[in-house]
Amino acid sequence: MAPCECLSEHFSKKHFLSGIDARVKLLVVLALLLMVLSYQGIFFPLLVAGGALMLCAKMRISVKVLLMRMAQPLLLSVIVLVLKCFFTGEDTMFFISLPTSHFSLLTLTGHRDGLMEGVRITSKILGGVSLVIALGFATPFIEFVAALSWLRVPRPFIEIMMFAYRYLFVFLEDAETIYSAQKNRLGYSGIRKGLNSFGVLTGSLVLRGFEQSQKTADAMIQRGYTGDMPMLKNQPLKAAELAIAFIVVITGGAVWMI
Repeated sequence: MAPCECLSEHFSKKHFLSGIDARVKLLVVLALLLMVLSYQGIFFPLLVAGGALMLCAKMRISVKVLLMRMAQPLLLSVIVLVLKCFFTGEDTMFFISLPTSHFSLLTLTGHRDGLMEGVRITSKILGGVSLVIALGFATPFIEFVAALSWLRVPRPFIEIMMFAYRYLFVFLEDAETIYSAQKNRLGYSGIRKGLNSFGVLTGSLVLRGFEQSQKTADAMIQRGYTGDMPMLKNQPLKAAELAIAFIVVITGGAVWMI
């Protein structure tokens, strides 16, 4: 599967969440996200993560796509867990001896309290990321931007986000083209060659980004752009959707207080 397909709205199909106002979904996600970040244990964040992943399954999002979306947060969670376990805490749980040079051993000490702190942080990462992923699959980008505008998010931030979203896929296609050319020329046949090729790819994308930003700015000015980008007009909020959102938030708050 191409990266563009994984990141685009190719998976935004008709489902039970597609008809709900984006503002309602955003408010619910923000409320649950605050609860996840402020919760002191691991039960509520993991419960939210499980519920969000179940919603993704109901929207028929494939496991492969979910794993690709969760890959970076999962890696970050593992790193946090390892660092907290071995480098913080006082309650010793186990020792690990690793061989080093000159026939010496490096002893790492695992701490129970550090491990539990890492588990709490990891649960918050998984809960928050799962919420954002579910919101992304359930809400088209244009509707999401309109909801942010309704919440009075600064307009320059929204405009930059729209331009970044527009050209993200262009740069992904450029990256695929450069990577394919490098791979055909055995640019990744070894670790050293691979690092050099990756550096060339990254530098090329940065230069193209600066070049494209200048071209985009000139094109927008020539078309009369004055810094005011039109947004979708939001319809009045529906009482039924607000009632359902209120019930979801209250239920989440009740579980959060347990």
